[in-house]
Parts: sequence; structure tokens; C-alpha cells
Amino acid sequence: MTQPSRLVSLARTSWFGRIAAGLVCVLLLITLEVSAPMVSAQVSGVPALSDEENQEWQATARRAELTLEAGRASDRALERLRAQLVEWREVFTDAQGGHSQRIDNLQSQLAVLGPAPDDGSESAEITARRQDLTERLAELRAPVLAAETAASRAAGLIAEVDTVLRNRQADALVSIGPSPLNPVDWAEGLAELKDAVFVPLQEVRANLDNELRLFQFRQNLLVIIPFSLFGALLLMRGRSWTGGLVSRLRERLRLASGARVTASAEILTFVVSLGKVLVPWTGLLLLVQALLLTGMFGLRGEALIAQVPLWGAILLGAVWLCDKLFSDPPAPAVFEVDPGRRPALRRVGGGLATAVVLAQVGATFEALSGLDEVAGVLLAFPLMVISSLALMRLARLMRALTAPALAALTEGEAAPLRLRAANLLVRGAMVIAVLAPLLVAIGYRNAAEALIYPAVDTVGLLAILFAIHHLATLVYALFTTRDDPSEALVPALVGVALAVLALPILALIWGMRFTDLTELWSQFMAGITLGDTRFSPRDFIAFAILFAVGYVVTRLVQGALKTSVLPKTRLDQGGQTAVVSGVGYLGITLAALVAITGAGLDLSSIAIVAGALSVGIGFGLQTIVSNFVSGIILLIERPISEGDWIEVGGQMGYVRDISVRATRIETFDRTDVIIPNADLVSGTVTNYTRGNTVGRVIVSVGVAYGTDTHRVEGILREIAEDHPMVLANPAPAVLFQGFGADSLDFEIRAILRDVNWALSVRSEINHAIAKRFAEEGIEIPFAQRDVWLRNPEVLQPQAPGTPATAEAEAGQADTSEDITPKDKEV
Repeated sequence: MTQPSRLVSLARTSWFGRIAAGLVCVLLLITLEVSAPMVSAQVSGVPALSDEENQEWQATARRAELTLEAGRASDRALERLRAQLVEWREVFTDAQGGHSQRIDNLQSQLAVLGPAPDDGSESAEITARRQDLTERLAELRAPVLAAETAASRAAGLIAEVDTVLRNRQADALVSIGPSPLNPVDWAEGLAELKDAVFVPLQEVRANLDNELRLFQFRQNLLVIIPFSLFGALLLMRGRSWTGGLVSRLRERLRLASGARVTASAEILTFVVSLGKVLVPWTGLLLLVQALLLTGMFGLRGEALIAQVPLWGAILLGAVWLCDKLFSDPPAPAVFEVDPGRRPALRRVGGGLATAVVLAQVGATFEALSGLDEVAGVLLAFPLMVISSLALMRLARLMRALTAPALAALTEGEAAPLRLRAANLLVRGAMVIAVLAPLLVAIGYRNAAEALIYPAVDTVGLLAILFAIHHLATLVYALFTTRDDPSEALVPALVGVALAVLALPILALIWGMRFTDLTELWSQFMAGITLGDTRFSPRDFIAFAILFAVGYVVTRLVQGALKTSVLPKTRLDQGGQTAVVSGVGYLGITLAALVAITGAGLDLSSIAIVAGALSVGIGFGLQTIVSNFVSGIILLIERPISEGDWIEVGGQMGYVRDISVRATRIETFDRTDVIIPNADLVSGTVTNYTRGNTVGRVIVSVGVAYGTDTHRVEGILREIAEDHPMVLANPAPAVLFQGFGADSLDFEIRAILRDVNWALSVRSEINHAIAKRFAEEGIEIPFAQRDVWLRNPEVLQPQAPGTPATAEAEAGQADTSEDITPKDKEV
């Protein structure tokens, strides 16, 4: 009998176990990330390897090379060898940082001394000093170079081991074995299956005849009976008890109103509903413990019984997930589908979990019994068919749910991302459900199991993610006032985070080894090399944290200056704004510098990036840079300030905000106009309130010809001087502008104490002019036009029959045909 391949056992691992392994992977990676700074902090004192450790490493490396050359080691042996190589690589990686501070100190001293002159004019003392520093530097760097060489050798061996394991995994996928549809193998396979089933039964029969076993059974009977009774009670009644508790709780909270109250009630019922899993699973644990205490089932039987809690957790968890995803009203469901289809979806979900558990039972039984390929494929084939049928049924139901939404799309309308993803998953599930049984029927059992069971596990993982996201949305609803929290940004970000965290679990489900994930994580954490400096994610995280702290401190200082310090000075509003903005730019610049140096980034290496950016600025970002520099100029020179009344580019209004790139102007129509700062610096700007609010207003008026001009001038001067906004010094002036086409034109030119009221003052002066002119009998003339007729004789009445009348009637008759009915109507 042959040992089942590693790929087969991996493909048939439970999705619960894979998810647990994925979570352990994520927690391990986070732990490594948190502990990495502490390790790096101690790296400078890592001593060189001792002779004994060096010999042990050489032996390990040589054994790995010989093992790889032979190519006969099992997968488990290669995994153990790889783990040892990874440990050595970590040791060498840590040793590479040994004496880093002293090496940097020596290099800086050599840099100060500089290269030796060619003419030999250097003093003997400096030459001796340079030689001593060079020798000490070489002595310190020797173990570092040795560690780098050893680390490179370990990394190469690890890569070779990974290549061998991947090749074996690929070979197992395409390897062909016996077909379950071949009648020739049925007799042999069924006979071995029969023997494998009878072996545990024979062990039970033998234990029943064993006096020692019977004595132990009687000794444990006082524990077995209560465990069995209480366990059976919890297993049979646990779900109904918890369901009744949830129903009573929901009925009691049903009268509450408000989004937050509803969310808290749903969270409470969500947590309490977990009892549908925990209570019967506790009963199952008691029953399993009671069975194990009997001591009657032998080694194989006890091994199978020990797996029952895991299988029960899968079934109970799947049923609970289906209840939450497709709950019946009034309980809220995660997926709001047709209530008539929800029972079918719950049944299919339970059937899919049952198929997974049956496959797990078969895989465990096959591994414990050591079945050969023929018997193993005869056992696995019907279980795989059951799983495929359940997956196909689920895919059809999901397609029936998505079909109306797809049909409702108009021609040329793109389907939403969720709908496209669901449609793609449905099609993929259908293809896998059909392809897997065909592959195992041909003989490609490994390939079939690598398709069907990961697909089922993926369905289970997605169900778990949707349930967690639903709970996170309910929790968010407690802290928000939105009517529909599911459409907010925070639940969307939680969904993205869950998807990212699920990626390593999906990778494990679909056949990636745990060591492959750790290797990818190590490469990711190693970062990228730019010039002579390596940038790792840890550096970027440190940079982000330091910069965020500096940014917050800068904003706090700006707020204190704006509200507490600057209002007590003699600076005007524009100067205060300039100071606050300057402090902001300076603080952000200092925060960036501190973050760069604190994260350990070498500024000299950024020169390469700066050079590339300068080229991009020269070609594509020159407008943005021009506006930025113009903004700095505006804040320093302050030709305009917030609150000024300006006119630029045909736009007139008040300056409301001066930012780095543009300035916002509020027009008199209450609309915002964004003007680039470069236009304010290079263009012509009229500032009506720069320095002070004093300004001039001009009011024009015309009077009829024949009016006494001196009298009009006196009246207009009195009106201007009587207005409270007009300054007495300089006094308002009245000018006789000239002789217009219809009137004698006058102008009032007055200086106002606040030019912002110019429109109101002009309106009030016009009202006063109209009133005084009416009282004084002064006429403001209308526009006059003289009309000259070229042939006035046509206006004279003519007797009928005269030549002129006949000619006119003939002309009217000739032109009547050119007049349309619409023209006649008009």
C-alpha cells in the first residue's frame, strides 16, 4: 500500500483548518513585524559566529546540498531541512548588522582624512592613522562579509528546496492514477475497503472481550453516563433553546426605535445567536469525551472520534452562517434576497457543509487505514460527486438571483462590480463542479481534489467574511447618525481590510505552502533598494507615523497662533494669515525632514528621485510649481490679503482664501471664483481696499437743455455733502462734463470713508437727486430722435382712380404673393 501524496492530504484538509492556519499566519507575520524593531535595535551588538556554530552551519549546508543532489528525501524531510536553513539565514541576517555603528564611525574618520596624496607630501602620523583605521575597518567587516556570504548561501539552498517542493506539487497535479469507473479494479478496491472497515470493528470486539478494558469502562461509568446524558441533551436541544432566546430577545427589543438602538439590538442578538453553535458543540465535546473514556474503540476508532468535534464545528458553523446570511423575516439577513428562496439557500449551504465533512471523514479514514490508490479513489469518487452536486446547486441558485439584475441592464450599460464578481464566481463554480468529477473519472484525482475542495472552502471563507463585515457595519452604526450605515466609507474600508487579510488564507486554500507565504512576507519586509539605501515597509511606516505627529503638532501651533497669539499683536488680518501660513509650510517641511531622518532614510539617495522629479517638473508640473511659488510670493509680499476687494481678469469680488495653488474670490453674486496664483503675480490686479477702505464714487446725471447749470451744480454739491459716508476733506466735486446728445451731463465725484459701500452710496445719491430735481422742477430728459421721411407725399390722402393710387394698388397686388399666411396674420 502506498502512502498518500502530500498534495492529496493538503487538498482534503478542512476549510476550518485552513482558515485557522491562515489566521495563525497573519498573527505570526504581525508578531514578526512588531518584534523586528527590537531585534534590529540589538543588532549592533551581535557577535561573530563561534567556531562550533560555524562548523554546525557548514554541516547543515553540506547535508542540504547532498539531500538536494540525491532527490530522494520526502516532502516532510525537505520541510524540516528548509526550516533549519531559514533559522540559519536569520542568524546571518542579524550578524550582518554587527558592529554597524563602529564601522560607520571608522568610515567617517577615513572620509575626513581623505585619500592619500600622490606626491607623498602627507605626514607620517596621518599615514599611520589612515593605515590603522583601514586595518581596523577590515577586521570589523570580515565577520560581516562572512555573514553576508553565508546568508546568500542559505537563501540559495532555501530557493532550491522551494523549487523541488513546487515541482513535486506540480507533478502530483498532473499525475494520473486508477479510474474509479474501471470495473477491473472494483473487486480489489472494494475488498480492501471492506477490510479497512472491519479492522476498527474487530478492535472494538477485542476490547469488549478484554477484562482490563471492561474494568476501566466500569471505573469510568460514573463519568461516562452524565457526560453522555448532558451532552446528548445539549446537542439535541441547544439550537432550539438558543433560537427561542434570540426570538424572545428580538421581540422584547422590537418596540425600540432609532438607528443606534436597532443596531445595538442586532449586535446583541448576533452575539447571542452564537449559542446555536457553542451550546450543541459543547454537548458534542461531552459525547466525544464519553466515548473516549469507554476505551473500547481502539487506535483507529479513537483517531476518528477525536476528529468529530472539528467536523461538528464545521456543520454547526455552516448552518449558523446560512441562518445569518439568509434569515427569515423579521430577522435581518445579510443578503436581502427573495424570502421564498432563503430556505433553499440555507439547505444548499448545509448540504455543502455536509459534503465537506463527508470528504474529511473519507480522507481521515483513508489516511488511518493506509488504503492503496484503487481503494482510495473508489472511496473518494462518490464523496467528490456529492460535493460537486452541492456546489452546482448553489451556483444555480446564485445565478437565478443575479439573472434579473443582469437582464435589467440596458444596452451598453456596465454592470456593477459586485454583480460582475458574483457572475464570475457563479460561472467558475459551475465549471469546477462539472470538471472535477470528470477529472477523477479519467484518473486525475489530485487535480480534481485541488479544484473542488478549494472552491468549496472559498465559498465558506466568503460566507465568514460577509458575516464579519455585517457585524462591523452594525458596530459602526452605533457611532454614526447616518440613516444607511452600509453605504458609508468606514464599512467599505473594513471590507477592503477583510479582503486583504483573506488573501493569505485564500493562498493557503488554493495550495500555497505556509513557508511560501513567510518567504513572500520576508521579501516584502526586506523592501526595495534605491541607490545604496534599502527602503523597507517598516521605514515607510516609521516615516508616516513621524510625519503624522509633526503634521498634528504644526496644526496645533497654527491654531494657537491664529486664535491666541496673533490677535494680540498689531498685525493686520493679512499679516496674521501670512504668518500662520508660513508657520504651516515651515512645520510641514521640518516634519518631513524629521520623518526622513527618523526612519533611517538616506537623503543622499533621494537625490536620484529628486533629479527625476526635476525633469517631470520641467515638462509637466511647471504650472503647478509656478502657482506654488506665486502663492509663497503672495504670502510674503502681501499685495492682497483675505477680505480685500480686488478685480483681476474681469472678475471682481472679495478675497476669501489664499492657498498654495490658487486664491478663492467671492464675487458680489455670491459665487466662488478660483484664480491661479500665477495670474495674480504676473497679471494686473486692482485692489480697492489695499491699506485702507477709503475710495471714490462717481455718480453721473443729465438735465434738459435750457436748465441753469450753476443751479444744478449747487444742488448736486449739497446732495453729496449731506451724505454721511462722503468725506468733507477732500470735499466732493461736481463737474459739468459737457453737452450730450440729449442732455447736459454732470458728475459727482466724492471720496467715501468705506469704499465697500460704494454701490449703496451711489443708489442713495441717485434717490436724493431724483427727489430734489422733482422739487426744483429740473427735468431729466428722455432720449430724443428726429425722424425724416424721404417721400412725405405718400402720407397725403389721394382720390380713388388717380395715377398715384392706381400705381400704389398695382404695387400692392404685385407684392401680395410674397406674403405668407403667417405674415398676413401678423
